[in-house]
Amino acid sequence: MNLTDHELAERLASETGKLLLSLRQQLFNEGRSPWEIMDAGDAIAHRFLLDSIRESRPDEAVLSEEGADSNLRLSADRVWIVDPLDGSNEYGEFGRADWAVHVALWERVTATTGELTAAAVALPAYDITVSTANPPSLPPRHDGNPRLVVSRNRPSREAVIVAQALGCDVARLGSAGAKAMAVVLGETDIYVHAGGQHQWDSAAPIAVARAVGLHTSRIDGSPLIYNERTTWLPDLVVCQPHLAERVLAALDEGRLER
Repeated sequence: MNLTDHELAERLASETGKLLLSLRQQLFNEGRSPWEIMDAGDAIAHRFLLDSIRESRPDEAVLSEEGADSNLRLSADRVWIVDPLDGSNEYGEFGRADWAVHVALWERVTATTGELTAAAVALPAYDITVSTANPPSLPPRHDGNPRLVVSRNRPSREAVIVAQALGCDVARLGSAGAKAMAVVLGETDIYVHAGGQHQWDSAAPIAVARAVGLHTSRIDGSPLIYNERTTWLPDLVVCQPHLAERVLAALDEGRLER
């Protein structure tokens, strides 16, 4: 069966998630250490995604967190940007569900520009895959304080600035995909990150968030651009559209005060 790009992204993310769930349970039952579980998950998910993309789209490039990068992708017209296991630490920690699988497709538009055109984020422990194949509706506005989701271990200065400026209630989650999907699914309203990410950390979550109608940008308000030579893409904002102006104003003021 010939799948559309949207359908393929959704299937790959979902099937990778099922594979990871099965492996995780097996390794926990065997008493393996968290590091062994994390390493095994990263390896099996990367191999499955790479093999599946090569089978379905044999002539297309892949940029994966777990694979060697190649400048060949810079001249390619279609590049799959994947994070086989986003939130490895959470995957290796018994009982945690805030890890994800990211699958996104970047397509060339002009000689020098391109766009994310299809994507899926699987949250396997919740049995949820959100994709551009059938994206959910924009969540309704939340009554009360805006809800901000931050990293569980190291909330950035920028997230603290937004929390204080907007009077946010704050939640903590692990993986970037889990945090972005918390906004997509209406569980939170704002996700701000600064201090370090790569293209594979955000490509699929950003594509899905855009399909839902959320605001997405870097913390200075500029667009997030993918399939650049450097994989480094260290900051982002995902939020409800009605909050974007206030979030970016707070971040701008925070930069001026620094």
